[in-house]
Amino acid sequence: MRKLKLQIQMSADGFIAGPNGEMDWMVWNWDDKLKDYVAGITEPVDTIILGRNLAEGFIPHWASAAAGPENPELVFAKKMNDTAKVVFTKTLKESPWSGTALAKGELKQEVDLLKKMAGKDIIVYGGGKMVSGLIAAHLIDEFHLFINPSLLGSGMPIFKELKERQNLTLVKSEGFECGIVVLFYKPA
Repeated sequence: MRKLKLQIQMSADGFIAGPNGEMDWMVWNWDDKLKDYVAGITEPVDTIILGRNLAEGFIPHWASAAAGPENPELVFAKKMNDTAKVVFTKTLKESPWSGTALAKGELKQEVDLLKKMAGKDIIVYGGGKMVSGLIAAHLIDEFHLFINPSLLGSGMPIFKELKERQNLTLVKSEGFECGIVVLFYKPA
């Protein structure tokens, strides 16, 4: 069965966006070591799942990055563009993005089907409501939490749908020069 990985940036107090959706607190001056970490977890991935709201910015961003001038992020941009995407939506009738399928059914059923399909790993980047649902349904096989050196006080949490305790096993923790600490957990 395919693994579902979560890679998400969050504040030190557990928010993935500010109270009005702000993301200006996220650290992006990543060193090569952190970029290598991300490349390592995305290399065995052949499917990206996203919520519709995140997809509206994510997909066009990586399309323009891949079309831009030669830069060190070009390889990663090509990976983001060339990887099949599944967008979870209740509102879109058809996908406005090439190489992107829409999932309109119940989250758990749709993800269970994806995990049972032949292929490599799957990664989810967000959005918040969808990630909360994935966590609550015990569908995440690897948690890669990028803890940013910021405290927001309030905002969008990813654990709000959780109705029961879930125990995790720490696989690895690593700090990076930019101030991000990555916590890699698997379900216990």
